[in-house]
Amino acid sequence: MTKKEKRQAFMMEIKNIIDPLMLKLEVIDSKISKGKTLRPAYYRNEDLKKIFGLSNNTIIKYRQTGVLPYTKLGDIFLYDSVKIEETLRENSI
Repeated sequence: MTKKEKRQAFMMEIKNIIDPLMLKLEVIDSKISKGKTLRPAYYRNEDLKKIFGLSNNTIIKYRQTGVLPYTKLGDIFLYDSVKIEETLRENSI
């Protein structure tokens, strides 16, 4: 194999790696362009603390009083991001 052929083969390998990545980036870009925010389907306690500045006690209180809808999976509490958004909208002043 000549040096030119090796270079072409290498370039084809790189192209085969990059093309699927480019397609994924285009999908992400189209979602962003449509105004859709990329957010997780579910938040965890740590996410609520970081995003909303809630303490552990506040999260527990909101769960117990029904303010914060949740799903429990084993020992993990999951909060549906769509329901959180709805709750925020319903309670906005």
